[in-house]
Amino acid sequence: MLPELGQFALILALLLSVVQCVLPLIGAQSGNRALIALARPAVAGQAVFVIAAFAILTYAFLSQDFSVAYVAQNSNSLLPWFYRFSAVWGAHEGSLLLWILILAIWSVAVAAFSRALPDDFMARVLGVLGFISFGFLLFTLLTSNPFARALPVPADGIDLNPVLQDPGLIMHPPMLYTGYVGFSVAFAFAIAALLGGQLDVRWVRWSRPWTNVAWAFLTLGIALGSWWAYYTLGWGGWWFWDPVENASFMPWLVGTALIHSQAVTEKRGSFRAWTLLLAIFAFSLSLLGTFLVRSGVLTSVHSFAADPKRGIFILAFLAAVVGGSLLIYALRAPKVAGGEPFAAVSRETVLLVNNLMFACAAAMVLLGTLYPLLGEALNLGRISVGPPYFGFMFVLLMLPVVLLLPFGPFLKWRGADLRAAARALLPALAVAVLAAALAWLLVGNLPWKALAGTAASLWVGLGIALYALSRWRHAPPGRRFTPEMLGMICAHFGVALFLAGVLIVEATSIEKDVRLAPDQSVAIGALAFRFDGVHDAQGPNYQAQQGVISVLEGDRTIAVLHPQKRQYTRNAQIQTEAALQPGLFRDLYVALGEPVGDDGAWAVRIYVKPFVRWIWLGALLMMFGGFVAAADKRFRTLPARAASTATPSPPNPPLEGDGLKGAQA
Repeated sequence: MLPELGQFALILALLLSVVQCVLPLIGAQSGNRALIALARPAVAGQAVFVIAAFAILTYAFLSQDFSVAYVAQNSNSLLPWFYRFSAVWGAHEGSLLLWILILAIWSVAVAAFSRALPDDFMARVLGVLGFISFGFLLFTLLTSNPFARALPVPADGIDLNPVLQDPGLIMHPPMLYTGYVGFSVAFAFAIAALLGGQLDVRWVRWSRPWTNVAWAFLTLGIALGSWWAYYTLGWGGWWFWDPVENASFMPWLVGTALIHSQAVTEKRGSFRAWTLLLAIFAFSLSLLGTFLVRSGVLTSVHSFAADPKRGIFILAFLAAVVGGSLLIYALRAPKVAGGEPFAAVSRETVLLVNNLMFACAAAMVLLGTLYPLLGEALNLGRISVGPPYFGFMFVLLMLPVVLLLPFGPFLKWRGADLRAAARALLPALAVAVLAAALAWLLVGNLPWKALAGTAASLWVGLGIALYALSRWRHAPPGRRFTPEMLGMICAHFGVALFLAGVLIVEATSIEKDVRLAPDQSVAIGALAFRFDGVHDAQGPNYQAQQGVISVLEGDRTIAVLHPQKRQYTRNAQIQTEAALQPGLFRDLYVALGEPVGDDGAWAVRIYVKPFVRWIWLGALLMMFGGFVAAADKRFRTLPARAASTATPSPPNPPLEGDGLKGAQA
């Protein structure tokens, strides 16, 4: 009866989500303290039942209860226990329950740690989160029940998709969903502010760490997905602008603009309309990603389902969330819009350009992702939008961001001296240009992307290092590096590493498809790859043909790689398992193709990937910066007085905007 108890727990959670959504909002509007007080108990009760349902589904997988249809479709008796655990979210129904679980945890955290905010405001916040929970719980119970029975009960399960039998499945979806769902908190704060008719500096300050944590988790989730695809799919790439990849990237772009916009709103009272709209669109794009992955409107290796009924439900829910929130914004924005004025040369201007470029980049990715679907809907034929479009347009839009990024910390709020900032950054510019020139002279025929990557990375990295140095010299000892500022420095230094990794590997990566018989070699630069043959290998639920490829530098063997061609026992699916030797400055990557001829030869694909690890190292530093910034204790202390706008500050306060003498990022 456990699966029935799991379904009953979801029904009770749905009923509590209705209570959480409706009664506190009525109480906040009418001033009824009893109804307002129901918000937090409803959140806690809903979380208890969602956790119970998730635990029951997990137990069904670990105990191999094939009477549950979802378990029978995504597991079998040979599957190792750790993949049975991750199989809980390995397909549509379970991944949706994981989403609901993470939303319940976020809601409990908001309810527990926001007691200093007014009760009526928090009732609105939790009411909005309750509405989101209601939508997903209803979707699960009506179209995606993970506890449906399989009759007759099969003797064994079908199996988990071989691509998903990887540690990446254990880590990537939970991190990605934590970021996705985390933006619902910023969304709920924004809608609550609009419903209340005021943009209080307290909620902006209080919401900033929640947004930073959500952004950091989403950064980690995207990086893990990129790394997983890189070493699993055997194609040697780290990003393909796949529609589902784009679905996760769009909220990240808008979220990046949002965390900067919130900083301006909290500190200077400007960008209030930007902050509200970005909060709405960050979560709306998360919902759009859910629709694209689960509706069947696109084909992707990452997509979960192809059920039009599910797509219609999500589309209706998306329309309700986006349409409803934009209607509320249109009606209530005049009461909260506006902000403090600032000069054309100021930190606000740089951050405004940042917001515009990231918003345009998200719109560009959205257009490229949906354009083929629109073309088919309008009978224009099959239209392909791929990496050439995305790569060119994204670089074009991010160029101003890279050029202006080092200037931001050096400029004062409201008005600044551009010449002083330029003088401070002159060493970074000189080193960046000199390094690119030396690389071109010494290496010769170096592609422009590699030169651009070298220059851009040094420009951003040295620029932020110069800012840290100026802060160390001029700021008071107790205020030199707050957690918020350390987070900013770390994240921007991560951008520098990311730029180097992306542009250098795109320009200098080497790929070779060769036919190799035993004891044959192929030379790539100073390295020789020798094929030592293939032998059989046995896995827990698969049989494999495992290649042995020795990598030599001169007469010295520097690596022995073991790529595999796996055939899974239960469903006879074939899966390529690449082998690689990771390194800080270079990856060696080998994948087996198919046997060729009768002499034991195989098709082998070989890659040499310079600096590819810097892509994920930069992403990890960005993530770490988000967590460090969110840890700043200032976010957990309320301002001396609350107002509908940020409290006005002097034009150039000594620690919140004195450029070279202690700029607060």
